[in-house]
Amino acid sequence: MSKPVILSGMQPTGDGKLHLGNLEGALKNLVSMQDDYQIYLCIVDWHALTADYDKTQGLKKRILEEAMDYLSSGLDPEKCAIFVQSLVKEHAELHLLLSMITPLEWLRRVPSYKEKKDELGLDSYGFLGYPLLQAADILIYKAEFVPVGKDQIPHIEVTREIARKFNLIYGNVFPEPQAKLSKYPTILGTDGRKMSKSYGNDITIADSQEITAQKVSKMYTDPKKIHKKDAGHPDKCPVFLLHKIYTPQMDTERVHTDCISGKWGCVECKKKLIENMNEALAPIRKKRRELEKNIDYVENVLYSGSDKARVRAQETMKEVRGAMGMMESKIHRDGR
Repeated sequence: MSKPVILSGMQPTGDGKLHLGNLEGALKNLVSMQDDYQIYLCIVDWHALTADYDKTQGLKKRILEEAMDYLSSGLDPEKCAIFVQSLVKEHAELHLLLSMITPLEWLRRVPSYKEKKDELGLDSYGFLGYPLLQAADILIYKAEFVPVGKDQIPHIEVTREIARKFNLIYGNVFPEPQAKLSKYPTILGTDGRKMSKSYGNDITIADSQEITAQKVSKMYTDPKKIHKKDAGHPDKCPVFLLHKIYTPQMDTERVHTDCISGKWGCVECKKKLIENMNEALAPIRKKRRELEKNIDYVENVLYSGSDKARVRAQETMKEVRGAMGMMESKIHRDGR
């Protein structure tokens, strides 16, 4: 019996290094599933170009940085395909074919389009078509599940609508994927907003112990807890959210109690968090430093993963072309 398929992808933006929101919201979840699911993990470099089309210098380095974070988090290239989107050209072909049946209004109503259009000043076709390319990424592997945060659920809904319309017109080719939320779908950054490279409020997997300490010590906390002995509200504090992840449960309960009672101030709270975070992240960071000395291995993982992904993508595209009544090229027909 074949394993259910999962597709997940992240953009190599900024310096390419992933943050704790990516680690806790996605990567650890994928690590826990890699024995039971067939996972395609895509570094979506074409998606990154929708906003960073003029910042392509260093793109390869950013791709490698992201790949090192995947591998150091525990993802095994023997169990899942870790690959680069642009190395599997079939994504672009399916994106083009799906664009023929997708109404513009479906794309315009995606919340992230409305928000980022004004916030980032983006108004290109590629930006508008971002959810459609994402749909192609998912459907080309016939993924049944897509791990996402709550803000990405509308993208999955668009993908389901596109799959449904394609199947109605051409026959049942694509499954309708389901969103799969992680245990921690949203991790707050140092300023209290969602952790994001674009906000500059992130703590990266690759950060040293010293940089981690600096970032945590400056974190936004409970604005109503002005003095140490004031009663705190830990459930609304981003520092306590990280305690729930990196501090043992019994100690977390004590942090919660001592914050509410005013026994513990924010300085002590942050110091304990820094200690626990650095201890928990130490094995991942050690492995990452080892990978930094073996870039050839990281590149080979990406090329091998792209080859694996391409096999699946070509199979799907052969089925898509057949369903649409298109002529097969000799290359496609012979499977080369």
